[in-house]
Amino acid sequence: MATLHLLHGMVGSGKTSFARKLERERPAVRFTHDEWMVALRGRDPPAARFAETAATIWDLIWIHAERVLRVGADVVLDGGFWTRAERDDARRRAAALGAACILYDIRCPEPVARARTLRRTAEMPAGALFISDATFDALKARIEPLGADEPHVVVAAHAGPASARP
Repeated sequence: MATLHLLHGMVGSGKTSFARKLERERPAVRFTHDEWMVALRGRDPPAARFAETAATIWDLIWIHAERVLRVGADVVLDGGFWTRAERDDARRRAAALGAACILYDIRCPEPVARARTLRRTAEMPAGALFISDATFDALKARIEPLGADEPHVVVAAHAGPASARP
Protein backbone atom coordinates (compact mmCIF):
# COMPACT_ATOMS: atom_id res chain seq x y z
CA MET A 1 0.00 0.00 0.00
CA ALA A 2 1.29 3.44 -0.90
CA THR A 3 1.80 5.99 1.86
CA LEU A 4 1.38 9.75 1.73
CA HIS A 5 3.86 11.46 4.06
CA LEU A 6 2.85 14.97 5.18
CA LEU A 7 5.30 17.34 6.85
CA HIS A 8 4.05 19.93 9.34
CA GLY A 9 6.42 22.50 10.78
CA MET A 10 7.47 26.12 10.69
CA VAL A 11 9.80 27.64 8.14
CA GLY A 12 13.38 26.54 8.86
CA SER A 13 12.36 23.63 11.07
CA GLY A 14 14.05 21.04 8.88
CA LYS A 15 11.12 19.83 6.79
CA THR A 16 13.04 19.63 3.52
CA SER A 17 15.99 17.84 5.13
CA PHE A 18 13.59 15.31 6.64
CA ALA A 19 11.71 15.03 3.32
CA ARG A 20 14.96 14.19 1.52
CA LYS A 21 15.74 11.55 4.15
CA LEU A 22 12.29 9.96 3.71
CA GLU A 23 12.69 10.12 -0.07
CA ARG A 24 15.92 8.11 0.15
CA GLU A 25 14.92 5.67 2.87
CA ARG A 26 11.36 4.69 1.83
CA PRO A 27 11.97 5.21 -1.20
CA ALA A 28 9.41 7.83 -2.17
CA VAL A 29 8.76 10.61 -4.64
CA ARG A 30 9.26 13.99 -2.98
CA PHE A 31 7.39 17.15 -3.92
CA THR A 32 8.82 20.31 -2.33
CA HIS A 33 6.52 23.29 -2.79
CA ASP A 34 9.31 25.89 -2.42
CA GLU A 35 11.33 24.30 -5.22
CA TRP A 36 8.34 24.57 -7.56
CA MET A 37 7.75 28.20 -6.51
CA VAL A 38 11.38 29.11 -7.24
CA ALA A 39 11.27 27.30 -10.60
CA LEU A 40 8.08 29.11 -11.67
CA ARG A 41 8.38 32.55 -10.04
CA GLY A 42 11.98 32.96 -8.86
CA ARG A 43 13.51 33.26 -5.41
CA ASP A 44 11.55 36.37 -4.44
CA PRO A 45 8.14 36.03 -6.09
CA PRO A 46 5.90 39.10 -6.15
CA ALA A 47 3.87 39.29 -2.94
CA ALA A 48 0.78 40.34 -4.89
CA ARG A 49 0.73 37.01 -6.78
CA PHE A 50 2.23 34.73 -4.14
CA ALA A 51 -1.03 33.24 -2.78
CA GLU A 52 -2.42 32.62 -6.26
CA THR A 53 0.82 31.01 -7.44
CA ALA A 54 1.09 28.92 -4.26
CA ALA A 55 -2.43 27.56 -4.78
CA THR A 56 -1.70 26.73 -8.43
CA ILE A 57 1.48 24.93 -7.42
CA TRP A 58 -0.39 22.84 -4.87
CA ASP A 59 -2.94 21.94 -7.56
CA LEU A 60 -0.13 20.78 -9.86
CA ILE A 61 1.66 18.88 -7.09
CA TRP A 62 -1.55 17.07 -6.17
CA ILE A 63 -2.10 15.99 -9.78
CA HIS A 64 1.31 14.32 -9.81
CA ALA A 65 1.21 13.05 -6.23
CA GLU A 66 -2.11 11.30 -6.84
CA ARG A 67 -0.71 9.63 -9.95
CA VAL A 68 2.29 8.36 -7.99
CA LEU A 69 0.10 7.06 -5.15
CA ARG A 70 -2.19 5.30 -7.65
CA VAL A 71 0.72 3.21 -8.92
CA GLY A 72 1.58 2.19 -5.37
CA ALA A 73 4.60 4.37 -4.66
CA ASP A 74 5.06 6.53 -1.57
CA VAL A 75 4.86 10.32 -1.78
CA VAL A 76 6.43 12.91 0.49
CA LEU A 77 4.71 16.30 0.44
CA ASP A 78 7.18 18.86 1.71
CA GLY A 79 4.97 21.79 2.61
CA GLY A 80 3.97 23.22 5.93
CA PHE A 81 0.45 21.82 6.15
CA TRP A 82 -0.07 24.71 8.50
CA THR A 83 -3.86 24.60 8.65
CA ARG A 84 -6.19 21.88 9.83
CA ALA A 85 -8.14 22.25 6.59
CA GLU A 86 -5.01 21.48 4.51
CA ARG A 87 -4.21 18.44 6.64
CA ASP A 88 -7.79 17.16 6.54
CA ASP A 89 -7.88 17.59 2.75
CA ALA A 90 -4.62 15.64 2.35
CA ARG A 91 -5.87 12.81 4.57
CA ARG A 92 -9.15 12.70 2.61
CA ARG A 93 -7.28 12.51 -0.70
CA ALA A 94 -5.04 9.70 0.58
CA ALA A 95 -8.03 7.71 1.84
CA ALA A 96 -9.86 8.16 -1.47
CA LEU A 97 -6.85 6.60 -3.22
CA GLY A 98 -6.57 3.75 -0.72
CA ALA A 99 -3.24 5.10 0.54
CA ALA A 100 -2.06 5.32 4.11
CA CYS A 101 -1.22 8.75 5.47
CA ILE A 102 1.42 9.68 8.02
CA LEU A 103 1.67 13.21 9.42
CA TYR A 104 5.04 14.24 10.79
CA ASP A 105 5.34 17.13 13.23
CA ILE A 106 8.80 18.58 12.59
CA ARG A 107 9.75 20.36 15.80
CA CYS A 108 12.53 22.88 16.12
CA PRO A 109 13.07 25.73 18.58
CA GLU A 110 11.89 28.97 17.02
CA PRO A 111 15.23 30.81 17.41
CA VAL A 112 17.00 27.98 15.58
CA ALA A 113 14.38 27.88 12.80
CA ARG A 114 14.57 31.67 12.40
CA ALA A 115 18.38 31.66 12.27
CA ARG A 116 18.37 28.83 9.72
CA THR A 117 15.83 30.67 7.57
CA LEU A 118 17.74 33.95 7.60
CA ARG A 119 21.01 32.16 6.89
CA ARG A 120 19.43 30.29 3.98
CA THR A 121 18.06 33.57 2.64
CA ALA A 122 21.52 35.15 2.85
CA GLU A 123 23.21 32.20 1.12
CA MET A 124 20.37 31.58 -1.38
CA PRO A 125 21.09 27.94 -2.26
CA ALA A 126 19.26 26.45 -5.24
CA GLY A 127 15.54 26.06 -4.62
CA ALA A 128 15.44 28.44 -1.65
CA LEU A 129 12.92 31.25 -1.34
CA PHE A 130 13.84 34.70 -0.05
CA ILE A 131 12.29 34.94 3.43
CA SER A 132 12.95 38.03 5.54
CA ASP A 133 12.63 38.29 9.31
CA ALA A 134 9.23 39.97 8.89
CA THR A 135 8.09 37.26 6.46
CA PHE A 136 9.17 34.59 8.95
CA ASP A 137 6.91 36.21 11.56
CA ALA A 138 4.00 36.48 9.13
CA LEU A 139 4.32 32.84 8.12
CA LYS A 140 4.70 31.66 11.71
CA ALA A 141 1.41 33.38 12.58
CA ARG A 142 -0.41 31.21 10.01
CA ILE A 143 0.49 27.92 11.68
CA GLU A 144 -2.39 26.10 13.35
CA PRO A 145 -1.21 23.60 15.96
CA LEU A 146 -2.03 19.96 15.45
CA GLY A 147 -5.25 18.87 17.09
CA ALA A 148 -5.30 16.25 19.82
CA ASP A 149 -7.29 14.07 17.41
CA GLU A 150 -4.63 14.24 14.65
CA PRO A 151 -2.34 11.21 14.83
CA HIS A 152 1.23 12.22 14.08
CA VAL A 153 4.86 11.29 14.47
CA VAL A 154 7.04 13.80 16.30
CA VAL A 155 10.39 14.50 14.68
CA ALA A 156 12.78 16.52 16.78
CA ALA A 157 14.84 18.46 14.26
CA HIS A 158 18.47 19.21 15.00
CA ALA A 159 18.50 21.96 17.59
CA GLY A 160 22.22 22.71 17.50
CA PRO A 161 23.84 25.92 16.31
CA ALA A 162 21.93 27.68 13.58
CA SER A 163 25.01 27.46 11.39
CA ALA A 164 24.98 23.67 11.50
CA ARG A 165 23.13 21.92 8.70
CA PRO A 166 21.15 18.78 9.54
